[in-house]
Amino acid sequence: MTDEVQERVTHPVLEAAREAATAGQLPFAGSVSPRDAWDLVQTGDAVLVDVRTAEERKFVGLVPESVHVAWATGTSLTRNPRFARELEAKTGKDAVVLLLCRSGKRSAAAAEAATKAGFVNAFNVSEGFEGDLDEQQRRGTQNGWRYLGLPWVQD
Repeated sequence: MTDEVQERVTHPVLEAAREAATAGQLPFAGSVSPRDAWDLVQTGDAVLVDVRTAEERKFVGLVPESVHVAWATGTSLTRNPRFARELEAKTGKDAVVLLLCRSGKRSAAAAEAATKAGFVNAFNVSEGFEGDLDEQQRRGTQNGWRYLGLPWVQD
């Protein structure tokens, strides 16, 4: 990481995420919790990018102030070949982008792809919108954006 990039990323949450990512050898800038992600968006320090499908956003719910760039599309989740270009068009490569999916797995893959495409501040939102599966194979019962009561709306 260059000194110039390090100077730009001065928020303590982002610094901690970067340090943890380096220690864990993650192929992207790092991960932040849903609460930290919302705080960063509210202070204007980051852009929340929802990488879920349009259908997930419509039927499961979405964060009102999020930008949408699908990582994959359709029920078969076909990888969006224009993901990096669409992300750049909506945020710019220098923006701090916080990528959100259902559980934090697709958004981690999207963060890695964004980093490979030259985004130096691509972070994953851990736990995702719906959270991890519980013992009954259900989401939303132990963690995630909605579970935490962070702002969201549903069609």
